[in-house]
Amino acid sequence: MRMNTEETRVTITDDEPLFVELLLRALVTEPEIIVVGTAYDGEKSVQLARELRPDVVLVDIELPGEMDGIEAALIIKREMPETGVVILSAHSDRRYITSLPLEDSSGWAYILKQTVPNVAELVRAIQGTRVGMVVLDPAVLANLRPRRDSSVAKLTPRQQDVLKLIAEGRSNAAIAKRLILSEKSVETYVNCIYQRLGLSGEQEINARVRATLLFLESSEKH
Repeated sequence: MRMNTEETRVTITDDEPLFVELLLRALVTEPEIIVVGTAYDGEKSVQLARELRPDVVLVDIELPGEMDGIEAALIIKREMPETGVVILSAHSDRRYITSLPLEDSSGWAYILKQTVPNVAELVRAIQGTRVGMVVLDPAVLANLRPRRDSSVAKLTPRQQDVLKLIAEGRSNAAIAKRLILSEKSVETYVNCIYQRLGLSGEQEINARVRATLLFLESSEKH
């Protein structure tokens, strides 16, 4: 997987000019992120990605025309598998997330449009997908709980808290700050989660991706 460098080049695709402007204003404050192009439908999003080869594409899930955001993202991922994809959506329902081929490729994020004004959440999704993470919106995760028969349900409540934060794309340092723990304690929790989910021995990013997917697969709405 590609490692991050100082500058992350992104494109934005959304058919609402005001929302595109909101994204541009949010990201212009981030020196490590540069918007290199915008589009307003799926076909142009794919064309833009082919021309500019961005590090990450931000794509609205619902676009006008014959190609929606998911279709555009799938084409981009197939042709440029190392490109991160951030799906922007108004839908928090789990079924929209599971429509993404998360098992087959890395570097995906699913972020709710109402989260976009929180620039830190948006940036974490962008930077996470660039290095191959799967990042899910905190508001989506808050509505999910593990099924009783799942391996995730067998984790302790604290381990489940840590796993949710992993699924949000947070680093161990960020998890430690959120839960008021030492980084060493978080590392211990993470290693225990990997062991209990059968992920020990995986490379770190891959283990975090797999842990996120297991959480999603084993979950149901409250």
